[in-house]
Amino acid sequence: MLQYLICSLAALILCFSSSPGMAAPKHISLPPETAQLKKSGHPGYQVALQKCTICHSADYISLQPPGMSLRQWTDEVSKMKHAFGALISDDEVSLIGEYLALTYGNEKIGIPAFPANKEKTGAPGTRVVDARALLTQNGCLGCHAVDRKVLGPAFRDVAERYRKNPQAIETVMKNIKAGGSGKWGSIPMPSFAALSDSDIEVLAAFVLEQ
Repeated sequence: MLQYLICSLAALILCFSSSPGMAAPKHISLPPETAQLKKSGHPGYQVALQKCTICHSADYISLQPPGMSLRQWTDEVSKMKHAFGALISDDEVSLIGEYLALTYGNEKIGIPAFPANKEKTGAPGTRVVDARALLTQNGCLGCHAVDRKVLGPAFRDVAERYRKNPQAIETVMKNIKAGGSGKWGSIPMPSFAALSDSDIEVLAAFVLEQ
């Protein structure tokens, strides 16, 4: 009886496997990825490029509700870490959350009310550079504020550290241009080597005036 059942089962398997109605598995080719994260000078942009796009398309971010706050974006990134096992640290959660809130939301993190006397003036025909515009364009305000620590030190703390240093302007310019970590904590500051020396000098001078 057992031998009969085995033979019957073998015949049934052979019948199904040779049936013309059984289609071979299809290979599906997905179209190439075209969506990209919005570029930013904020350090969270580089972290997002390295970590977020491993698991999903940049379209996923674009499809989120517009105007999400810093807390909402940070909670969303934190969910990726704690609920879905994304390999990101708590510092990286904060960096990515700030980048997304600044770039895809309506957050204006750390933008101070600059005193009117900080305006730069120049002789007719000279190029006048607005430090505020440079700070905004290069994502500096995602990590710094004038009077409080954000991810990086407060501008006033930097000014205080170098106040008695005769090479203060050169030192701060070098730090802005090279970036790096270790001077104020473990979170790295990106390099701004693409900026002109004159723009870097404007930024350094603004920081040291605080």
